Amino acid sequence: MADQPTAEALEELKESFEGGDAAAEAEAPVQAAPAAPAEPVLDEHGRAYATGKRKDAVARVWLKPGSGKIVVNDRDVETYFARPVLRMMLNQPFQEVGRVDQYDVMCTVSGGGLSGQAGAVRHGISKALTCHDPALRPALKKGGFLTRDSRVVERKKYGRAKARRSFQFSKR
Repeated sequence: MADQPTAEALEELKESFEGGDAAAEAEAPVQAAPAAPAEPVLDEHGRAYATGKRKDAVARVWLKPGSGKIVVNDRDVETYFARPVLRMMLNQPFQEVGRVDQYDVMCTVSGGGLSGQAGAVRHGISKALTCHDPALRPALKKGGFLTRDSRVVERKKYGRAKARRSFQFSKR
């Protein structure tokens, strides 16, 4: 108990700290810097570029103002993604920010299956939209379009038929 400072000693310490800091604070008030609006990141052709990923699929996406045409691997989106659900996934970021049919999208995608590729293109479109217009970031972030879906296929283990499935048991 003898090591504990007395109340008077604590009060003196407190006053010494306040006295020195008060003069410094009066001279230079600390304020949070206002967030300057970020500028668009565009290439020499006026396009925004982003990479989207999902499972094993990787999509390189270029986005520029236009009529809403989407080209995937030099093919029209209706022929590459034949299922309507996959095409709907690609349009979700545009619908979220209210910019349907205002941008042309050109992308190359490789790896994975069609569903993973559609998710990768959607991720890339969302990131490219934020590069083209940084004011759209909060809406896309709230919708979950900027988060990479990190679920991947689990690796196969030795002594197993697949990642978790055991070999068939034989009694005899």
